[in-house]
Amino acid sequence: MLFREKIMEAIRKGQVKIAYRRWKRPTVKAGGTLLIAIGQLHIDAVDEVPLTDITEQTAKASGFPSRSALITELDKRPGILYRIRFHYLGDDPRIALRENDEVEDKEMELILKKLRGLDERSPFGAWTKRTLGIIARRPEERAGDLAEALQIDKEWLKTSIRKLKNLGLTESRDIGYRLSPRGERVLEVWKRH
Repeated sequence: MLFREKIMEAIRKGQVKIAYRRWKRPTVKAGGTLLIAIGQLHIDAVDEVPLTDITEQTAKASGFPSRSALITELDKRPGILYRIRFHYLGDDPRIALRENDEVEDKEMELILKKLRGLDERSPFGAWTKRTLGIIARRPEERAGDLAEALQIDKEWLKTSIRKLKNLGLTESRDIGYRLSPRGERVLEVWKRH
């Protein structure tokens, strides 16, 4: 679920707490969380609604200037209309995680187990150590160049690096990636295994 950049601050301040989307089926569920560029949202409710649910007031509450502007945006996609109620939980929890390079032995074993699992399920074989290593050697390099060097499909690599980011091991940059302090520590240990 994407949000326009210009309403992100309103979401952070709690001024925007609803959104409307057309989906074949919802991509979020009540009780879940969603990471967006400014942090994490808690999804309070996801309800199928008729078009009449959108009024001038609810359109403005969702960050649009008018009902017609919102409907114009919604008409760009087919699907069932849903109203999503949410609230801002706070900063992205991966930020604090990636800054923590003091990884206890038990936690390190759990991380390495997850990395082995990612390797086992990969069509490209053992990629996690190689990918962390190349990011360490070539920070802020374009994903396409990294993929070429690793002989891995670029889109697959980008999706897979997000899995490393979710573990707090990498950070996205304007161009490319870099290892987080946690990622540097994990790579140091992972190289010895």
